[in-house]
Amino acid sequence: MGRPQRMLAWAAAALLAPYIALCALLYLQQRRLVYYPQFTRVDAAQTDFALPRRGVTLRGWVVNPGQRDAVLYFGGNAESVDTNRDAFTRALPAHTVYLVAYRGYGASDGEPTEADLLADALALHDEVARRHPAGEIDVIGRSLGSGVASYVASERKVPALVLVTPFDSLAAVAQAHYPMFPIRLLLKDRYDSHARLPHHQGRLLVLRAGRDAVVPPPHTDRLLDAFPGRADVVDFPAAGHDDLSLDPAYEAALTTFLEPRNP
Repeated sequence: MGRPQRMLAWAAAALLAPYIALCALLYLQQRRLVYYPQFTRVDAAQTDFALPRRGVTLRGWVVNPGQRDAVLYFGGNAESVDTNRDAFTRALPAHTVYLVAYRGYGASDGEPTEADLLADALALHDEVARRHPAGEIDVIGRSLGSGVASYVASERKVPALVLVTPFDSLAAVAQAHYPMFPIRLLLKDRYDSHARLPHHQGRLLVLRAGRDAVVPPPHTDRLLDAFPGRADVVDFPAAGHDDLSLDPAYEAALTTFLEPRNP
């Protein structure tokens, strides 16, 4: 190898080394970049529901207790799920709604990973089904929670599933936001709703934000394309990813979709 070739090789290595270092940092720190529980922490004394889970306890809130049917709500990343209590009290008076924080969020113990969040979600569904033996258990998932909700609907009988600002997969969305990095190769927690939603055999409602910069519209469209049944879709043209639920039509859409089945 001549001197010019050696200089080019050294230059390429000098440019490549920082890139590889950044990829390694992304891989090692990825869960700190995916999950934001620090914004949601509350004292356990503020909650009114607890579910022991293999050395940790999941905690949250129960809205409209005593109803025959129930709803499980899986929130978005950095969302304090208790802020939905008033909205669900108004929108779903005939359902008992369970707002349980992911592990590491709210007053729940532990650290979040996809495998643990999905296993916790199934355990929560089964516990709520035990508490409502004569009722139906519907599921709502928002943003990150849409991945959790889609998984539950693929593993359990869910008569009605509501997905708010959902994505096809976390890996696909992250890759779109950071095209310069091999995110699909690096990401551990993938939340592949595109693969799981086709197994849902109940009704589906999707609430879509017209100005969603977090989950670009093509990712929601790909998820809808994967669903073999007919989905109800309500668009919020002026809403962004985080403020869709501030529109009065949000609560109205939940009421219309979930409440009429009750006698």
